[in-house]
This record gives sequence, C-alpha cells and structure tokens, in this order.
Amino acid sequence: MINSYEGLDDAGVATAAAQAGADVVRAMYGQRLARIDKGAGDFATAADVEAEKAILAVIHAARPDDAVLGEEGGQQGAAGAARQWLVDPLCGTLNYAVGNMLVAVNVALRGGAAAVADPFGGEVFHTDGDTARVRRDGADTELVPTAATRLVDVNLDPPFPNAGTFRAVDLLAHPGFVEGFRPRVVSTTIALAWVAAGKRAAYVTDGGDLSGSVHFAAGIALCRAAGCVVTGIDGGPIGEAGRGLVVAADGETHERLMSVIRGR
Repeated sequence: MINSYEGLDDAGVATAAAQAGADVVRAMYGQRLARIDKGAGDFATAADVEAEKAILAVIHAARPDDAVLGEEGGQQGAAGAARQWLVDPLCGTLNYAVGNMLVAVNVALRGGAAAVADPFGGEVFHTDGDTARVRRDGADTELVPTAATRLVDVNLDPPFPNAGTFRAVDLLAHPGFVEGFRPRVVSTTIALAWVAAGKRAAYVTDGGDLSGSVHFAAGIALCRAAGCVVTGIDGGPIGEAGRGLVVAADGETHERLMSVIRGR
C-alpha cells in the first residue's frame, strides 16, 4: 500500500492530520450525538472520538515511531519517545454539541510544527516552527498579526487556579480594558489562531503551564511563529512555572493588557 504521507515534513503532517480531523467534525455536524461524561461538567461526543481516530491515522502512517497524547485516547506510544504529538480533535465541544460552529482541531508536535483547522471556515493555520501561514482553497498565505480590530478574546471557562490574584472575568468590567478593547468569548482555542491571523488583537486565559497542553500547544506555536507576544498572566514566560496565558499581536497591546491585569 502506498503511504500518501511519505515525504511530508512535520508541518505537512500536522496540516494533513488537522484537516483529516476537521473533515470528520464537519461531516458529523448536526447529528444527534450521545455525550460521553468526563466529570466536572465536561464531556466528549462521538465526533471528538472519531476525529481523533482520523488524526492519529495520519500521524501513525507518517511518523510511526512518534508518541501521541490525545485529548480522548490519552498517551499512545513510548512514554519516553523523543517526539510527541499533542492532539485536541475538537476544541469547543460544547459549542459543537449545541450547533455552534466555533470550534477548532489542534495538532502540534511538542516543540515543533503545529496546525489548527477551522472545520467550518475552510482554513488551516499551520507552522513549521519558524513561519506561520493559513491555507485556504489549497493556497498558503503568511499570517500577519495586527491589533487593529481591538478585539480581545477572554476565556471564562474554569478551572481558575489563579483566582486569588487573577480572574479573567474581572477584565470585562475594568475601566482600562473597556477603554481600549472590546471583549469576545468564543470558548475555543481557534481564538489563538485568530490572533496570529490579525482577526483578534489578543487572547487571555487563566491556567497553569499551558505550553504542553493538547488544547493550547498548537495555537501557541502559531502565535510565536507569527511574531506575537506570548507570556503568562504575570508577564513571565510560559512553561513549568507559568501561570495562564496572554497572547497579543504586538508589544504595545501586550503591555496595555498587562497594565490592566496588574492594576486590578
């Protein structure tokens, strides 16, 4: 059998995998899907599971020796493998389950290439780690961040590990935030790709170390490659000691957001 993924670089594998997952998400949209309870109000659907299978099929065919950490299937492959893929097959499951098309399919090689697919917008945002592009109708265009929209996505979903010193919801009523920005809440990490693409000025979320998260790794990689400013909510680097995430199109926007966060 011919391996159709032979010869693809890591960015090509990430893009093909994300597109395969997006195809499943789009095909299953609108169906009555049973919910698979994960506890604490979280759940998956058959679309999450099937999309992850499609993504893993691409990765296993193209990179059979690599390990994978999937949102639904957990760890696969050698735990000590030098290369690990992080897969979130359907970010925005609640949106999807109620018929809202604001979702993303995230695929990232830890520390390397990544792709974020918008199943309904027909776009796949991808990076080789150095440059960031978006694929539309088979053509790639370089991503150019800009804060011109002044739109900032604020993630209001729990958990809130830094609630003692920071709550994202507080930004919405802060005079300094209202003066300079307009909040949006899309409840999916497609918002990170939108910052890289200039559709959003910034993105803010609480959390711990998000650099190795199946939900955030692909979007973070895109934003870094596009030249965005990426830090924790304390202004420090994300990583093991990181706290949440602030991604901004440029330094001025980042500093303005940080002044609001520090000033609350």
